[in-house]
Amino acid sequence: MAFAYAYEDLPILCERHTTSKLSTFEDLQSIKSMGFRGEALASMTYVAHVTVTTITKGQLHGYRVSYKDSVMEHEPKACAAVKGTQIMVENLFYNMVARRKTLQNSADDYSKIVDLLSRFAIHHIGLSFSCRKHGAARADVHTVATSSRLDAIKSVYGVSVAHNLLKVEAQDDDPSSSIFEMNGFISNSSYSAKKTTMVLFINDRLVECTALKRATEVVYAATLPKASKPFIYMSITLPPEHVDVNVHPTKREVSLLSQEVIIGKIQSVVESKLRNSNEARTFQEQTVEPSASCPIIASPMVANKDRHHNPSSSGQKSQKVPVQKMVRTDSLDPAGRLHAYLPAKPLTNLENSNSLTVVRSSIRQRRNPKETADLSSIQELLEEIDSKCHSGLLDIVRHCTYVGMADDVYALLQHNTNLYLANVVNLSKELMYQQVLRRFAHFNGIKLSDPAPLSELITLALKEEDLDPECSENDDLKKKIAELNTNLLKQKAELLDEYFCVHVDEDGNLCWLPVILDQHTPDMDRLPEFVLCLGNDVDWEDEKNCLQGISAALGNFYAMHPPLLPNPSGDGLQFYQKSKHLSASDGGIDFSVDKGDDSKMEDEIDHELMSEAQVAWSQREWSIQHVLFPSLRLFLKPPVSMAANGTFVQVASLEKLYKIFERC
Repeated sequence: MAFAYAYEDLPILCERHTTSKLSTFEDLQSIKSMGFRGEALASMTYVAHVTVTTITKGQLHGYRVSYKDSVMEHEPKACAAVKGTQIMVENLFYNMVARRKTLQNSADDYSKIVDLLSRFAIHHIGLSFSCRKHGAARADVHTVATSSRLDAIKSVYGVSVAHNLLKVEAQDDDPSSSIFEMNGFISNSSYSAKKTTMVLFINDRLVECTALKRATEVVYAATLPKASKPFIYMSITLPPEHVDVNVHPTKREVSLLSQEVIIGKIQSVVESKLRNSNEARTFQEQTVEPSASCPIIASPMVANKDRHHNPSSSGQKSQKVPVQKMVRTDSLDPAGRLHAYLPAKPLTNLENSNSLTVVRSSIRQRRNPKETADLSSIQELLEEIDSKCHSGLLDIVRHCTYVGMADDVYALLQHNTNLYLANVVNLSKELMYQQVLRRFAHFNGIKLSDPAPLSELITLALKEEDLDPECSENDDLKKKIAELNTNLLKQKAELLDEYFCVHVDEDGNLCWLPVILDQHTPDMDRLPEFVLCLGNDVDWEDEKNCLQGISAALGNFYAMHPPLLPNPSGDGLQFYQKSKHLSASDGGIDFSVDKGDDSKMEDEIDHELMSEAQVAWSQREWSIQHVLFPSLRLFLKPPVSMAANGTFVQVASLEKLYKIFERC
């Protein structure tokens, strides 16, 4: 939660009827909030274990406290925390056996949670939402803060829904009839679904209105085929005193003043919009193509089955593939990978083709080639990427199978009967560089929770470059360099914001960063290095060199470098060990060096720091497998230089191994 409860609020935080939303009795007539913590939090503490961790702006540390039956179980304890408030609910219905038994089928409850968060995600587009089932590797709902509601709908409900939406608006400010304002999106006549999806927010409250839903369905019944249902998102704003929120026990439904008038006007707008869009309907056709990563000749059973369906192959004998040339894994089959894999339903050829089409359509939607072509420098850089592409490496990248990470930098890949080591840092850096050029001037944005002063970032980067960070001899020089670079970037702020979504405000604070690859955010520990690179390494005089330099800096910043904390699973474990001496005489701890026989060394591990490192490394490995390599297959055009600079190294060949074994 972005809002943070203060330390003074914790004693009464979970008590019944507690609220900070009402200050006078008259406030009850104009309720704008979605509920009171005196309802939700108090109820949770009676049926579950509730733990609250909070820290407010300016505090050096946060506080954590547990609640039971709406009261604190102990005094708040100081702890490390992320700015804001985190509320963790565990062991739901631990004290209600009968109610807990109804949770045996958690899939039903989880689907309701996903549906609820999906609706909130497309309305509150200024917030980021993520929902992942326990034990799952990928989030079922994942959105980032954006300024476009259509992009939010695309992220949650898919491209097929977003491409068939029409924007609708309606309003009335006549006090004698009705006062309201409505805006939203409705599906056009080309959209078809088996169930109506209606997301309705009234004064930012997620509610239902049966009369409004029935009225819109009547309009669609005359437009869509009999079995098809629409997708509707509407946000209605009207005076709070015109909304009755107490007509339903759970406040799920509301009643409106002048409800019939409002619904009638909305119905007319929807009908008019559909009538104007119904002049042309779009029908999509799909072609099933064999997957290149699954060669038919690899399986005699598949070859025999295809022979029965293909008349031209009748009468021909299926060619037997030598055992040393058979490929036993492909990009869809996790068998043989280094790491434990999650059980997943394998995609059919049709589903694979559809998902690929969806991703490509999404990319085309984000980047308009006609608008990008206005700058010849960008076109020249893209043409250089195409001309320098290595066809052999391109085939490897397109059809490889991810095996696992060999070390911190290299990943194992299988292509046909060969095994390769691939430098993940070089691959991700080149991919990010190319994606920056392709998405030029068409980025989504990542808003920093706290604007970062450029001068402090540059000073920090200069200190990191010093061999002796404690030395203060060159502080004046560093301060001068930071000031010059800050002024330079403030002068170029308009260019950075318009073309690369790197927003610098008037005070010299970095506020926004671009989304280069979906589901990937850069390592913010490398932000100072990126800002310094923008100031020092970019040629701002020449257009082409300038755009290339900024793209390269972004590519290096967003590349999947190893985390700065050492990997605790290897030799890096020593970094997290703190040595202490135990005195045998009194059992006390003596941190001084004592070489006597009555003392012994004992290693103490910094578990908190090691846990942070384990999370960082596991997240990086997950991103490499599930984000980086699928994107490499779709977008990367490896340059010729990668064939000679050690980015790809062949370590084994099945044919050669068979020859060695035959000699033995």
